[in-house]
Amino acid sequence: MMVRTALARFKIQLGVTAILAALLALFITLSPQTFLAGRIYISFASTIPFATLLAVGLTFCIVAGELDLSFPSVMALSGLVFTWVFQATGSPWAGLSACLATGVAAGLINGLIVVGIGVPSIIATIGTQFLWRGAAIVLADGLARNIVEVRETAVHGLFVGRAWDVVPAHSLWCLGLCVVAWLLLNRHTFGDGLLFIGDDIRTARMMGVPVDRVRILLFAGMGGVSAFVSFLICLEMANWWPTQGEGYLLLVFASVFIGGTSVFGGRGTVYGTVVGSIIIGIIEAGIISAGLSGFWTRLIYGLIIVTAVSGYAVTLKTRRE
Repeated sequence: MMVRTALARFKIQLGVTAILAALLALFITLSPQTFLAGRIYISFASTIPFATLLAVGLTFCIVAGELDLSFPSVMALSGLVFTWVFQATGSPWAGLSACLATGVAAGLINGLIVVGIGVPSIIATIGTQFLWRGAAIVLADGLARNIVEVRETAVHGLFVGRAWDVVPAHSLWCLGLCVVAWLLLNRHTFGDGLLFIGDDIRTARMMGVPVDRVRILLFAGMGGVSAFVSFLICLEMANWWPTQGEGYLLLVFASVFIGGTSVFGGRGTVYGTVVGSIIIGIIEAGIISAGLSGFWTRLIYGLIIVTAVSGYAVTLKTRRE
């Protein structure tokens, strides 16, 4: 009985893990020379953490029934501020502080528009998506910023260097922050409040959850996560460009929903999101290694997302009945 209860509780986590295992088995069968070598997994560890951190941050918003579509643009603006401050002061720590402050401030503005004014989050963040991206492009005159000198600083080695000359440092940061996020969602009253808000906001208020404050904190937190990821990308690439952050929107949302977080709120899992981001991160390499064109990538993304989300919907419907 206890085993059956545990399996029912972790059905979604087991399901997304099974999807990952099946994909890896398929790719190993189709391209053993690639997927049985260690080099590709080091490559995954250097690219997947960026989307993973964004997806975990977005999971918190979606669990509470909110959406944030502006995070790619927040990445662009906060990354620009990092490069400005770093070039002006020569201090990457000052640049990081300014970058995080910019991201949190942008998130707070999103939260105030949604909570204070009452604009639905999907509409508000569509608007601020254009606002933050436009501000970044105007302030930068549409030009990229080269910061190759950042590679000579200790901060570069600390955040994106190679631990033991092999493992990307930002993958370790990602792992640590994901553990903190899991504890926050599953072992802290803040996580309980999120789940209550996403399930029924009126009930959450009746139970004493500070709904408005929590919702604003969610957007501020997502802004901070976006800024931190932008900082990591600037360090890794030693560059900032006006399109920074573009291309992550689809990948991040796909990671969250494949991982089992409900689009209706009230249900989500950090573990599922992390595994979902790994699934999304390996698909393109697997498709190309199998000899197919990269044009197949979006088709496969769509098939996996529709299949996974439909499977979770059927599972939840069966459980309720």
